[in-house]
Amino acid sequence: MDRNKIKLLLQTVKHLKFKQIYYQLYYLIRNKFFKRIYVKELKKEIHPLNWHDSFLYTNSFIKENRFTFLNLPHQFTDKINWNYADFGKLWTYNLNYFDFLNQKDCSAGEGLKLINDYIENESNLKDGKEPYPISLRGINWIKFLSKNKISEVKINQTLYNHYETLIHNLEYHLLGNHLLENGYSLLFGAYYFKDESLYKKAKQILTEELTEQILSDGAHFELSPMYHQILFHRILDCIRLIQLNKWQEDNLLLFLKGKASLMRSWLEEITFCNGVIPMVNDSAYKIAPESDQLFQFAEEIGLERKKEKLRASGYRMFRSKNYELFIDVGNIGPDYQPGHAHSDTFNFELYVRSKPILVDPGISTYEKNDRRLKERGTSYHNTVKIGNQDQTKVWDGFRVAKRAKIIKLKEIDNTIEAAHNGYKNLGIIHTRRFSTHETNIIQIEDIISKKVDEEQVAFFHFHPDVKEIRILNNKIELINNGVTIHFKGNEVVIKEEEYQYCLGFNSTKKAKKIKVYFNTTLSTRIDL
Repeated sequence: MDRNKIKLLLQTVKHLKFKQIYYQLYYLIRNKFFKRIYVKELKKEIHPLNWHDSFLYTNSFIKENRFTFLNLPHQFTDKINWNYADFGKLWTYNLNYFDFLNQKDCSAGEGLKLINDYIENESNLKDGKEPYPISLRGINWIKFLSKNKISEVKINQTLYNHYETLIHNLEYHLLGNHLLENGYSLLFGAYYFKDESLYKKAKQILTEELTEQILSDGAHFELSPMYHQILFHRILDCIRLIQLNKWQEDNLLLFLKGKASLMRSWLEEITFCNGVIPMVNDSAYKIAPESDQLFQFAEEIGLERKKEKLRASGYRMFRSKNYELFIDVGNIGPDYQPGHAHSDTFNFELYVRSKPILVDPGISTYEKNDRRLKERGTSYHNTVKIGNQDQTKVWDGFRVAKRAKIIKLKEIDNTIEAAHNGYKNLGIIHTRRFSTHETNIIQIEDIISKKVDEEQVAFFHFHPDVKEIRILNNKIELINNGVTIHFKGNEVVIKEEEYQYCLGFNSTKKAKKIKVYFNTTLSTRIDL
């Protein structure tokens, strides 16, 4: 391993919790020298739960063993290979989640056939035996079996074994959303099997993790709107589970409702009026349920409405009659679990009259490749890059070494000003000020604390629907969009380029971006 890689690794590992390091080593040693098979006889009769869905997943399973995940279709011509890896690990994970059991078009007979095929191939399973896919698959099987009133000994025994595997392999080495998903699933398993030990562990995880992971303004602390939607959906499912099935009588339901109300408030605050979420950090289209579906679900279960101002998450939303401006003036997320974070401090998105104009490009892959690094990097966001350095050093797919930190934050009326130290090795502080004093004008001021030789570039990524950009001196006009952007500063040079806007995983579309070169100060005025 070269010296630079060792440095990155040390900068990354130093932020981990002791618990993560302990369980990394514990699982490594245990699984190598004390490997066991998690089989426990299920000695009682299992009755399906009361269950009905608020909404169904979009179709990912089509007849004749055809599946489409992450915009990549595949048909198994002979039999299903549950370890199929030609499209990467995330595609394999999706195959093993079994979301398709609860899609719009999947009959009880088709679902049972898929479950039984999986059980027959269980001895050969690889990725599907990891705790994360076990967690999601367990919930999907229990929902499917319960709403179709199916109870088969072989299926229940297999499912019970899966939960035995899960409870002995909880993702304490990762924490974050993975451990939370473990807890959600254990709650479903506990109710399905009427298992006190599963319930005790589920309640412990959910109480501890939701207390830490849901910030005071309601955001999930990994700061991905997509993952927030996923985890909000899951907590709504848990509330419905408890409401429909009277088994345990304690305060868990009240606790879950309180956290869900906070999560709802945050999602309402950051969702654009056309129903789309900002594509910041690891967020992609067509993965999570849409905000409107979740809000309807929340209403169905009688969730109390709260309204918390955006604060702890570092995100802000300014709204007027003509526009919505979403900005990021916060840190990247939990120090010990920044795997879904991007180098995007002071990034922003702008919607004008409900149409996206300036956007975060989003993501199209989780593979550890150059594309993944680019999509997480500073130059792929609407912010400023200095020299060849990123504000925050993202690397190896899901790792982060040195991190930009907010060192100043000031908010007065419709102005917010913040500074970060992501370029402190250059002796530079970057300050950005957003002002929205007038209905049709947005002002952005960038200040670099001292003059340096390194190139300073502000990036502006436009939605693919912005078809034509005209550059005139130090301003640009968005033809047919009614938007003009003026730039003022030292040595301003404007260049138009193309980039790949992400329509979802493995799907991109050409769009336009502007790179504005400047020296020390740049004033950007957006006229609508």
